[in-house]
Amino acid sequence: MALQSPEWWRNGIIYQVYPRSFNDTSGDGIGDLKGVTAKLDYIQSLGVDAVWLSPFYKSPMVDFGYDVADYRDVDPMFGSLADFDELIAEAHAKGLKVVIDQIYSHTSDQHAWFEESRQSRDNPKADWYVWADTKPDGNPPNNWVSVFGGSSWKWDTRRNQYYLHNFLTEQPDLNVHNPEVQEQLLADLRFWLDRGVDGFRLDAINFCCHNQSLEDNPPKYASLAEYGDSIPPNQYDYQWHVNDKTQPETAAFLQRVRAVLNEYPGTMAVGEIGDDNMIDVMTQYTTDNRLHCAYSFELLAEDCDAEFFRRIIRESNDLITKGWACWSIGNHDVPRVITRWNADELDQAAKEDRAALFWLMQFTLRGNSCIYQGEELGLSEAEIAFEDLQDPYGINLWPEFKGRDGCRTPMPWDSSLANAGFSSAKPWLPVVPEHIERSVDVMEADSSSLLHRFRSVVNWKNQQQWLKMADLELIEDTGELLAFYRDIDGHRYIIILNLGATQQSYPLFTAGAENLTPDNYAHEVSPSAVVLPPSGAVVLKLA
Repeated sequence: MALQSPEWWRNGIIYQVYPRSFNDTSGDGIGDLKGVTAKLDYIQSLGVDAVWLSPFYKSPMVDFGYDVADYRDVDPMFGSLADFDELIAEAHAKGLKVVIDQIYSHTSDQHAWFEESRQSRDNPKADWYVWADTKPDGNPPNNWVSVFGGSSWKWDTRRNQYYLHNFLTEQPDLNVHNPEVQEQLLADLRFWLDRGVDGFRLDAINFCCHNQSLEDNPPKYASLAEYGDSIPPNQYDYQWHVNDKTQPETAAFLQRVRAVLNEYPGTMAVGEIGDDNMIDVMTQYTTDNRLHCAYSFELLAEDCDAEFFRRIIRESNDLITKGWACWSIGNHDVPRVITRWNADELDQAAKEDRAALFWLMQFTLRGNSCIYQGEELGLSEAEIAFEDLQDPYGINLWPEFKGRDGCRTPMPWDSSLANAGFSSAKPWLPVVPEHIERSVDVMEADSSSLLHRFRSVVNWKNQQQWLKMADLELIEDTGELLAFYRDIDGHRYIIILNLGATQQSYPLFTAGAENLTPDNYAHEVSPSAVVLPPSGAVVLKLA
């Protein structure tokens, strides 16, 4: 594990745990906090700096914990506050930081705040959520659309008003414009900081504030014909979302969040950004004393060729130089990396080589990295039958969109046990056969496995202190190669990655260069060129 400092997050690796699917110790088929604590030795063995826990708060679980009913309590299915305190203590004893989710955009409709707010228009929490009057014809106040499809507005008969929900109808939007709401959220932040939490992942943070004028969002195109053959299955994709999120007031609120975090040295916050201009928002939110770092859905896309990554790096120049990026290529919301970024015709060895290449790319860019549980095993996207689906997103949009269950299936620990050692009971999602073949015990027993390759490249990364703050300069016009310089204290390093399907050569004067390439990345270096097979890579210190 890397030597940690108050700015441990700068070049750190954050390992995301989805508690429902990590390890079940209670025997109910759902992972729990004690299950995470029991596997901290494994997480520590990966060499990562921190573990990020997806929501474990008290919740009706309509959206699996992202519909919070109590910001200060653990849902009984995950355990108790005492279990959480034990997890914190054990993680810290092992040198691991703990990052937890915070959801500031919305709560559950079963949260006590909302239950009070919906009772009348003049109760103490009447303005804690976003309420609006109907149009004269009874329709919602504007054309805003939920991420999950359908109108963003739900009629409530108690107030005879609509409430805003950018996600499910069971997730009413908080009115973060309200100073009382801000004070409450900051108090809840302190609650977890006082328990020893080291950082926060702020879910959908740019959804916090809406345009209070409630103006319509403009359509992306004037007519459906302009979509051609690419008509989106989700209504959400037909609008430019300029009024329902990403308002100036959010940036001001984040300065208040940062001020609280500054009271607790060594803590941090990473924001999740989903916007039409994601990189610009990431830059805005990680400058001027706001978030420490941010990630977006840019690298969670289907594209994965060299020009795609060049575009991301090019457009991220201000973010990389003025703010701070968190490079996330996989999480609980998108198909698994090894499936999403690999052609079906590639054999397993070639797919694993590409997975390892993407790790090296993450670790050598300027910023920090998130790794989702199971990526180190090379878990593929699981095929889930409709009758086994749990995700309301997929159920609503099936079959064009199958939801997020395929990346949320249980972590396989022991191939010799029922359900791959995840649980003694039927898991909440099935353990698919191809994952059992890649259980931790199987991968541990094979010294050449992807798991060991992951540990190797993480260990290499942790030894390269120059990676933390070195400037980054993209090299253009490199075809299927992705190449960039890192510069610090008069020293220049070059990283070259072959994302193509054929051998590539890059002309480079290498006399006197020091080869720093980690193990298991194929390359040839001559005095005048670098030659890389598919998924090959080289890291050189030039001066």
